Amino acid sequence: MTWEHLERGSSPVDWCEGNYLVSPDIAEFVNTVSNVLFLLGPPFLIYLFKDYGRFIQPAIHLIWVLLIVVGLSSAYFHATLSLLGQLLDELTILWVFMATLSLFCPRRHFPRIFKRSRKRFCLSMTIFSIVATGLSFCHPAINAFALMFLAIPATYLLYKELKIVQDERVYRLGVRNTTILMMAIVCWINDRMFCDTWSSMNFPYLHGFWHILIFMSAYPACVLFAYFFVNDERPESRPTLKYWPRNDFELGIPYVSINYEKKFDDAI
Repeated sequence: MTWEHLERGSSPVDWCEGNYLVSPDIAEFVNTVSNVLFLLGPPFLIYLFKDYGRFIQPAIHLIWVLLIVVGLSSAYFHATLSLLGQLLDELTILWVFMATLSLFCPRRHFPRIFKRSRKRFCLSMTIFSIVATGLSFCHPAINAFALMFLAIPATYLLYKELKIVQDERVYRLGVRNTTILMMAIVCWINDRMFCDTWSSMNFPYLHGFWHILIFMSAYPACVLFAYFFVNDERPESRPTLKYWPRNDFELGIPYVSINYEKKFDDAI
């Protein structure tokens, strides 16, 4: 990495939106500001998951912090179109995926070689992430396409869990999450592959919609796997999927509520 890679426009990737049309300081204005949900949502999720973090898995807050880093990195990349910004954007996505998979994937899905050991699984995922991070510097132009393949194992694991889940609310959230993910991928592909068509219709902003939709898919996916994890490894905590601000409004913000007896013992 040299100084020239910090310069504006040094990235080989340029999305469909026209550059510097709104502000002389921001290359892709819509693609930059559309990351706002990554900055506003996670702090609130940290609050909603305070009991989960205290009694089940403190590392849940690492996931929310990484989502903020994703938003900041993506905004920096689209504002500058620098190679450094591109790599930060892509690598934070890789690491938030690997962190969620390592920490919250139910043990029954571990390959046999790990013998249901989360420590071994986390170590292997860390090594994989480090290697993938190094390889990302070799051909930066194809990184985004490679990252899209992460949707395959994520969707497969979610499908396997939804087949056995007994809570209908969890099942419905999983279906909505998958639907939004598919919509996000359609936006990404159209912006990347059919830019001329959308530009001719004066709407080169589908990558901005990708940012919005992928956040609306990513954080519920983290919520779902947090639920699967505690339901699998700490069933005595009686996890419940709830929604803010009203629990009967399933289009609200989902979170996992813990009814762990120790929680009440500590309060006495």
